Parts: sequence; structure tokens; C-alpha cells
Amino acid sequence: MKPSFFLVRAIGGVLLALLCHTANAAANDSALIQRGQYLATAGDCIACHSAPGGKPMAGGLPLATPLGPIYSTNITPSKTHGIGNYTQEQFDAALRRGVRADGSHLYPAMPYTAYAKVSDDDMKALYAYFMQGVTPVDSAPAKTTALPFPFNIRLSMAGWNLFYLDSKPYVADPSKSVEWNRGAYLARGLAHCGTCHTPRGLLMAEDAGREFGGGAVGPWHAPSITADVNSGIGDWSVPELAEYLRSGRAAGKAQAGGPMAEAIDHSLRHLNAADLNALAVYAKSVPALHDAADTKPTHAWGAAADGLDEIRGLPLPQDLNRMNGAQLYDAHCASCHQAHGQGSFDGGLPPLFHNAALGRRNTDNLVMVMIEGVQRQGDSHEILMPAFGKTLSDQQLATLGDYLVKLYGNPKAQVSVEQVRTLRAGGAQPNLLLLARLGMAGGGVLLIAVIVWLLRRRRRVRATRDTRGA
Repeated sequence: MKPSFFLVRAIGGVLLALLCHTANAAANDSALIQRGQYLATAGDCIACHSAPGGKPMAGGLPLATPLGPIYSTNITPSKTHGIGNYTQEQFDAALRRGVRADGSHLYPAMPYTAYAKVSDDDMKALYAYFMQGVTPVDSAPAKTTALPFPFNIRLSMAGWNLFYLDSKPYVADPSKSVEWNRGAYLARGLAHCGTCHTPRGLLMAEDAGREFGGGAVGPWHAPSITADVNSGIGDWSVPELAEYLRSGRAAGKAQAGGPMAEAIDHSLRHLNAADLNALAVYAKSVPALHDAADTKPTHAWGAAADGLDEIRGLPLPQDLNRMNGAQLYDAHCASCHQAHGQGSFDGGLPPLFHNAALGRRNTDNLVMVMIEGVQRQGDSHEILMPAFGKTLSDQQLATLGDYLVKLYGNPKAQVSVEQVRTLRAGGAQPNLLLLARLGMAGGGVLLIAVIVWLLRRRRRVRATRDTRGA
């Protein structure tokens, strides 16, 4: 054989090896990107970083906070307005420590306090997805965040992080099952359940001692989801809870609306069955937090009832604000929820009794559903409840809401005109800004007092020296 034959064969072998290596590398990259996409879905990134009518991940969505709106940023791999120039380390710092590539601090409206629990391997997968699997959008969001002083000073978040950021990734509890640990990893990390369902303190940090004890999400109420039977989800089965996370509905118990419906539609319904089951297992293990005023489960209140007979033949008042609850129900609710509040025959529209939305003493979600309605895409059909915010007045909504809870829900609950007015305006605003400014003013006064004291002390020392010199 000629030497050239062996040379050609050797070169061919090298080329084949290179092709195989390239193919394997491409397959590994594809798998990593696909895994990163699943993790980004679990983190519900698209919900906050996509504005209505805007492009996915391009930012611009206003996130309501007690200090004003925080606008989400462009997190596509655009090199002009997105994160296309981020290194793996910079990406990691943003997600787990809340520090941007330029060194500026993020506000915890971006739940980096939860994402800090994400593992190194999952961070690599997320980075691969955002850099290679997301379409770049070369445009800046319409608005940028401009919080009032002193919160517009992003460096202040460095001090906040010292107190409230636990930057250690999740460590599995060896005394618990693999399933429980997977649920804890997701709930405390990417799924960031506590961001909404854990109450916050004066400085807007989660109260770790009241995990999943319930919190506010703008005008909406994220209810307690601890293991307590009456105040939480203690009497839900794991399959019921997993199905609720997947579909937004648990027959005879609850249905999702508002931010929870968004989380299900954008994120949770796309998770695999094992992860949904793990989340349910973990949630049911969270220590119970009981409110003594909750005497039975929120979904156990009420029964089928018909309050329409009393208004048959009764003319409507000239002032429609004086319509009673039965008249408002007959005009706006009975055609879908039926005369006895039993819902539609196929179960697509829920009954109003044995419904957590009317069984809670906190009726904010009931009011918000009446104001904003519900529009979701179910497994095979659209889920739609019309919004009455533009057609009914504050008085009418309060009258209707109070009628509903008294007839079908918790009779101790109530809906007031002031409550409707407040929620319509975006919810109650805590005095965090006022407290911060008072604190700064007090600090300024204290600083001035210290400076004055030091100046006087210096003068006394000089006077003493002059006296001794004389």
C-alpha cells in the first residue's frame, strides 16, 4: 500500500472524530438550552419582563410597589439594550445577588432573594438559554424606574441586602425525601412562592418566621398556604393542590384569578407532573399558621341559595346606586352562575358557595375579580368572567360583593365602598416613604446635633488651653 493511503485514512479519522465531537457538543448545548428554558419557565421570567403588546422578555411592564411602579428591564440577549454583553459571572450576580453588570443594585421586585437558592448548574443552563434561546430585542423599554428619594439611590439596596439577602444556594435536607427537597428547592427558589405568599415587614423584607402566611400583591391578596386546616390548605390533598397549580382550579375549593392565574398560565401549568407534585408536597409541609377567627376551611362556607324571589316584580330604583344585592346579582351574575349560585352545568363556571374566594374574611380578591374579571386559556377552552369595573360604580360593587358573601360565603366577611374605592385605585399604600423620609430627617437632625456638640467641645478645649497658657 502507498503511504498516501495511510495519510488519507488518518486524516479521515481525525475529521470523523471532530465531526462526532462537534455533533456531541451541539447536542449537549441544545440539551442545556432546553433545560434552561424549562427553568426560566419555572421562574416565570416572561410574566414580569413582557409588557402587554410587547415582545417577550423585552421589559417595560410596570410592577406595582408601595413606592411607585418599578419597570421591568429588557432581558433578551440584545447587546444594545438587553443582557447580551453579560458574562456568566455577571448574569449570576444579577440573579443571585441583585447586582447588574454596571454594578448598580436591583430592587427586590426582581426576586433575587429567592433566585439566590438556585444551584450553579441550573444557573449555567439559564445563562445558556437566555444567551442562545431567547430572541434579542434591540429596543429599550418605554419607561425606566424612577422611585422617589431616597429610594432612587440604588446603593441603599446594598445595606438592605446585608440584612435580608441569604446568598447561600439551597442545600438539601437529608432528613426529608427527594420529592420534598425538590419541592422546597423550587418553592424557595425559581418558583419564588414566598415572594407573594409570605408577609413582609416594615422594610418590605419577607418575614421568614411566617413563611407562606399570606401577603399583598398590589391590590390582590395572596392567601395563607400553610398546612393549617382552616387558615391554609391543610385539608387539600396533594393531588388537588397539584391539579390547582396545573389548571388553576380545584373542584369545590377554589379557582385562580389575578396574579395567581398569571403564574399558572405563564409558568406552573408548563411544569412536569413530578415537579407540580413536589411543590404540593412541600407546601403541605410548611408549618401551620392559624388565625383564631378562621373557624372552618375557607371553601367550606355557604350553600346553594336563591335570593331572587324577593325582587320578582319589584321595579328598579331610579338611582341605580340604590339597587339591592339581589337585583345586581340578577342583572350581572345569574346568567352564568345560575339562580342558586351553583355555577355552570359543565363545571367551567364555578359555584359561588364552597368557594374560597367568598369564604375568606379578606374579600379583596372578590372585589378585584369583579373589577378586573378573569380571562385565561384553559386546557381546551377559554375561561372568561367579564370585568365590571367600568360598568358598575363603587357603591354597586360594594352592594353586590356584600350580598355574595352573606348569601354564599362567610357571613362575617364584608365589602365596603371605601374598600372598593381603595382597591380600584391600586390598593392601600403603606407609609414606607414617609417613614424613610422621617428617618432621614431624624438622622440629619442627629448628625447636626453631633456636629454642634463636637464644635462646642472643640471651643471649650481651646478655651482651656488658652487659660492655661495665660
